[in-house]
Amino acid sequence: MNLISGVLSASRPISWVNTAFPYGAAYLLSGGSLDWLFWVGVLFFLIPYNIAMYGINDVFDYESDIRNPRKGGVEGAVLPKQMHAPLLWASVLTTVPFLVAMYAAGTVSSAVWLTVAMAAVIAYSAPGLRFKERPVLDSVTSSTHFVAPALVGATITAGEVSLYFWFGAVAFFLWGMASHALGAVQDVKADREGELSSIATVLGARLTTRLSAAAYLVAAVLVFFIPPPAWVVGVAGLGYVANTLRFWNITDETCEDVNRAWRVFLWLNYLVGAIVTICLVSVYLG
Repeated sequence: MNLISGVLSASRPISWVNTAFPYGAAYLLSGGSLDWLFWVGVLFFLIPYNIAMYGINDVFDYESDIRNPRKGGVEGAVLPKQMHAPLLWASVLTTVPFLVAMYAAGTVSSAVWLTVAMAAVIAYSAPGLRFKERPVLDSVTSSTHFVAPALVGATITAGEVSLYFWFGAVAFFLWGMASHALGAVQDVKADREGELSSIATVLGARLTTRLSAAAYLVAAVLVFFIPPPAWVVGVAGLGYVANTLRFWNITDETCEDVNRAWRVFLWLNYLVGAIVTICLVSVYLG
C-alpha cells in the first residue's frame, strides 16, 4: 500500500459525504451560492477533514484496532506503524491551507464553529484529552464532528439562519449522538477487556441501545416541526429507530450482534441522504 492510498483508506471514504454534505447544504440554504467558498468548504469537509479526524484516531488507537476484527475494511483501516507519522503530517498539510482560506473569508461565528470542529477532531483521540474515553462526552464529541460542518456552512456567508435550521441542527446532533452510542455497543466486551471506557461500557449494551433508539426517535420527531417537505425526512428517519429497536433486549454478552444494525446503518445513511438531498433541492430551487 502506497502513502496516498493508505491515507485515503484511513479517511473512511464511505463516510466522506457525512461531513461535506452538511456544510454544502447549510451554505446554500443560508443564502450562499455555488461560488468558490462553497467548493472550498465542500472539498475541505469531504477529504482533508476526514483525513485528520480518522487519521489521528487510527494512529492513537492502533493497539486496540489491531485486536478489533471490525477494523481493516470500511469500518476503519489499520495502517502499519511506519505510516503513522506520514498520516499525521498529511492531516496537517491537507487541512491548514483550507483552514486559512475559510478563516480569512468567513465570519466571527463561522470562525468559532470551525475552531470547535477542529478542536473536536483533535480532542476525540489525542493523548491527554481522549474524549472518546470519557463516557457521554464521547458521543457528544463524535456528533460535533458532523454537526459543526453544517454550523460553519450556515454562518460563513453572514446570511440569515432561520429557526427551522436550528430544529434541524438539534435533530442532526441527536442523530449523531445516537449513532455513536450504537456503534459503541458492539465493542462493549472488547473495550472492557482493553480497559477502555465509552458510553456503552458505563451504561451497558441494553440501556445504551435503548437510549440510542429514543434519541433517533426524538430527532425524527423534531424534523416534523420543519415546514414541508421535511416531514418526508422525518418519516425516513424512523428507519434508524426501527433498525435499533431490533436489538432492544441486547445484553453485554451478545453486544457484538449489534454489528448487524451498524452495517444496516451505513447503507441507511445513503438512502436517507438521498431523500434529504431531494427535499433540500426542492426547497432551494423553489
